[in-house]
Amino acid sequence: MKYKRILLKLSGEALMGNKGFGIDQVRLTEYAQEIKSIYDAGCEVAIVIGGGNIFRGIQAEKGGMDRVHGDYMGMLATVINSMAIQSALEVLGVQTRLQSAIKMEQICEPFIRRKAVRHLEKGRVVIFGAGTGNPYFTTDTAATLRAIEIEANVILKGTRVDGIYTADPEKDPAATKYETISFEEVYDKGLEVMDMTAFTLCKENSLPIIVFDMNKKGNLKNLVEGQKIGTLVEM
Repeated sequence: MKYKRILLKLSGEALMGNKGFGIDQVRLTEYAQEIKSIYDAGCEVAIVIGGGNIFRGIQAEKGGMDRVHGDYMGMLATVINSMAIQSALEVLGVQTRLQSAIKMEQICEPFIRRKAVRHLEKGRVVIFGAGTGNPYFTTDTAATLRAIEIEANVILKGTRVDGIYTADPEKDPAATKYETISFEEVYDKGLEVMDMTAFTLCKENSLPIIVFDMNKKGNLKNLVEGQKIGTLVEM
């Protein structure tokens, strides 16, 4: 196995599946099965999931809502998604722990770095909810921060496209895919991989990112085992 400890970043929108809103149970189960496949292989897995399928703070701000208020609502949306993926994993027999950056003692643990690392060492999947616990920071930034804190080998960013392209492949059929790309090239070309805060954190801490298609069955396991899937961003 190439990666012993990974942080998997998923978007909330991915959980919608074919729905226009909320959580698609079929997609949720598919993701849980993919995660279980690497868990069974002995990989230590941490997860951060967005909340865009339920609520987005930035969009709420455009509608006139206070940005800070909207961001906190978005953090709560990520906890709902985190609980959903936790439940789906536990149905499959995977041991999990959910830690939140905002205290919610009745449903999850508070985020404590040493505890999170211990859970991983004991073979539990750790899910980090509520972002960083601070407004103005995205779940991309939360994923990067947690990955650095738990000393993950890599961030695996599961998306609906199979990597990073020269342009949006859904809009430009001539777009070509990068197999590997450096952090500097991403800056120079103005490519969107993560928000700039998250991306800079990765660069400064030499934390590689792999962008891949999470919806293709077997991709996650093959990637963790070392197959060249998606696009690798490294120094």
